[in-house]
Amino acid sequence: MTTNVLGYASLSAKEALVPYNFVRRDPRADDVVIEILYCGICHTDLHYIQNDWGRSIYPLVPGHEIIGRVIDTGKDVHRFKPNDIVGVGCMVDSCQKCSSCNQGLEQYCKDSPTFTYNSIDRRDKMPTFGGYSEKIIVNEKFVLLIPKDLDPKGAAPLLCAGITTWSPLRHWKIDKGSNVGVIGLGGLGHMALKLAKALGANVTLFTRSPGKEHDAHDLGADKVVISTDTKQMDAINNEFDLIIDTVPYTHELNPYIPLLSVNGTLVLVGFPGNLESTLNTTPLLMGRRSIAGSDIGGIAETQELLDFCGKHGITADTEMIKIRDINEAYKRMLKSDVKYRFVIDMSSLKDKV
Repeated sequence: MTTNVLGYASLSAKEALVPYNFVRRDPRADDVVIEILYCGICHTDLHYIQNDWGRSIYPLVPGHEIIGRVIDTGKDVHRFKPNDIVGVGCMVDSCQKCSSCNQGLEQYCKDSPTFTYNSIDRRDKMPTFGGYSEKIIVNEKFVLLIPKDLDPKGAAPLLCAGITTWSPLRHWKIDKGSNVGVIGLGGLGHMALKLAKALGANVTLFTRSPGKEHDAHDLGADKVVISTDTKQMDAINNEFDLIIDTVPYTHELNPYIPLLSVNGTLVLVGFPGNLESTLNTTPLLMGRRSIAGSDIGGIAETQELLDFCGKHGITADTEMIKIRDINEAYKRMLKSDVKYRFVIDMSSLKDKV
């Protein structure tokens, strides 16, 4: 039997979100049915609502930083039981047989993963709808267990902002004594600072805006560098094993390349789009430096992140909102007026508007 669900949706490009009733697909034998408690707000949600990338499917229910309570399971589910607190991130399925999936890298599935929203279910061809809603139904392989010691409200952004910065830290083997730079202090950047510091790295924040020193140090930065100050930048040439670029818009990359050590990597996670200028390859060649990209993380890697955060007491810095305030939250997010991630209390769906 299909499930009628209340959520918030955008009905066409550029429209504000409004209350919306829709139908979830039938639960299958390997599915987990989840009552959604909290859902983080990601910049990607706004991109899809506005059809910035030209691939939005309306009506569109966003949300892929989901924390909820298990309320039912299919007969073939063995990892979860009712009342478990669980998470759902950016993916709800993949082909599960290609080389990427076999490596636990479902985010790079050759057939494309099935995304939590704005995607089509690969089995019954129904549209997927995200976490700005009462319930969600997900294959158990894509459900994550939230450690008991982890605050579920602060855990929601770990499922996108957290894993997006954790994955490059793990791939490039960051550990005690590594030198890590983080460009940008937002939802992604503040998680990168916390996670790199917890791994034992020496951490530097790069920002264009003076005045962020206090917050950056509180989040784990050992040093703050103003990226427009050439003297500060020149003083740290050849220093960094890894620089994580979290900026979500086009910007200049050339100033950061000389800062990398031999074999160092500048990794882009903020979806900056086209580069503003021609890349200067000389410092790349002279130091065997690299520019790379990284997209979220696989399911096993995300569970590893959650367990690590549970052990070290790491959550996102959040501001809780009610769902009726979602459109105002988007306006504030565009102004960087949040420290550092909005999270929706989904019980507010029951409030009278």
